[in-house]
Amino acid sequence: MSKENMIPADEFCTRHNIEISFLNSVRQAGLIEITTIREAEYIHENQLNQLEKIVRFYYDLDINLEGIETVFQLLDRISELQEEVNELKNRLRFYEGFEFP
Repeated sequence: MSKENMIPADEFCTRHNIEISFLNSVRQAGLIEITTIREAEYIHENQLNQLEKIVRFYYDLDINLEGIETVFQLLDRISELQEEVNELKNRLRFYEGFEFP
């Protein structure tokens, strides 16, 4: 596996002033994946936004990992519902164009 598009976990921790043990807890909770390459841990760049949100929720808002997991599940559900609403609006627009006897 290549280190391309990967951020060293220890560098992320240093930049955000957090302990590597926190990242391990987040990984154990199933909120992110950490890749090990030659005994060094890396985070894929596509997870950075979510991981930064997790750090803010945990440290700034004092939300525990179980709460953060719940927040992300709710946000995913809201996104699904928004997509469904958009699909239904599109269907409604389609049928509004017809004249019924």
